[in-house]
Amino acid sequence: MRILLSTYGSRGDVEPLAALGAALQAYGVEARVSAPADAEFAALLARAGVPLAPAFAPVRAWAKEMINRSRSASPADRGRLISGQAAEIVARQYEALSAAAEGCDAVVAFGLFPSCAAARMVADKRGMRYMLGTFCPIWLPSPHNRPHEYPSHPLPAGVTDNRLLWEMDIRTKNALFGEAINGQRASLGLSPVADARDYVYGKRVLLACDPILGPWPGSDLIEAVQTGAFILPDDRPLPGGLEAFLDAGPPPVYVGFGSISVASEAGSAAIAAIRAKGLRTVIARGWAELGPTDDGDDCFAVGEVNQQALFTRVAAVIHHGGAGTTVAAARAGAPQVIVPQIGDQPYWAKRVAELGIGAAHDGPVPTEKSLSAALEVALLPETSARARAHAGMIRTDGAEAAARLLIELLGQSGR
Repeated sequence: MRILLSTYGSRGDVEPLAALGAALQAYGVEARVSAPADAEFAALLARAGVPLAPAFAPVRAWAKEMINRSRSASPADRGRLISGQAAEIVARQYEALSAAAEGCDAVVAFGLFPSCAAARMVADKRGMRYMLGTFCPIWLPSPHNRPHEYPSHPLPAGVTDNRLLWEMDIRTKNALFGEAINGQRASLGLSPVADARDYVYGKRVLLACDPILGPWPGSDLIEAVQTGAFILPDDRPLPGGLEAFLDAGPPPVYVGFGSISVASEAGSAAIAAIRAKGLRTVIARGWAELGPTDDGDDCFAVGEVNQQALFTRVAAVIHHGGAGTTVAAARAGAPQVIVPQIGDQPYWAKRVAELGIGAAHDGPVPTEKSLSAALEVALLPETSARARAHAGMIRTDGAEAAARLLIELLGQSGR
């Protein structure tokens, strides 16, 4: 069996598929990953031993361009902007995935909705089996949670019936993505679909998140199979300079916002809040290019680094709430302060606070005062104790479980 794993997103979208691809290969399945061909992702997949089939564009430059377009658009134009971007992604990603799918029997799609739509169309056109995957339960129709709110299509005020909101979500996705999907289908000689959302979601969805961090209570609106997070083992040593810094004093606090383009003031506020408590800082540069605010010896800047090794040696982790960083900190037993920005990040912040393994920052713009208050909660002895206790509960076999499931499901006839 040959399976194409597809995504379009940042490291938090690509690394789990590297883990899944490696797990599939261990079971004798030929797996390849279609992902943005940014240098860091190419190196990541090479380390995992999983072939890379480039997506339609490297994501870092593309994301910057999309952010600039969005900033210049008026609120009234944002819906048209999203629809235009969707049409571009669907068409370009369809071409990329058509090439990547050569010789494959099935495709499993994660990431942006239009990218997954392109994967579904490739499967339809080639007669391949298809399955959607997601890294967070909030993206799935359920009476237990509200659908994602798009800026151009806000959820109606006062409506608390989640079932009704998910029915409205079908209309929203049709409005935003229906034209892009059906336009591409028409160009392929395929008939139009009336429900863009359920077309992309399919009959069964793979939910790739830890059941402790992101429980799935079940839903009669969709069938989802939860396997646990896909974790790629990382045995890389920490850089020598970082090792020396860690050895030179008590455990520092890690600060990193990954691919989120936060303002430099966020890094400055974090360093100031950490210093006020007499602690040291390891700050990840990330896409925001953060760094020390002065030449003090209590702050060390790092690039891409083995979080699995580093997080076991820190006093706390301050981050944006990406699914990958959240599970990495939880596995390491490190208390967390999540400063959520977009997407599923508020959900992970809420879950960390509910579990008592960290704190959820109030809002996306941190100050020294607000971070100091959140960090105080994370550094409490009882928070640290709960974080250490939960570390042993986090599943580490999610990729293997998903590989077995996919072999069983995608080896069957039909979709």
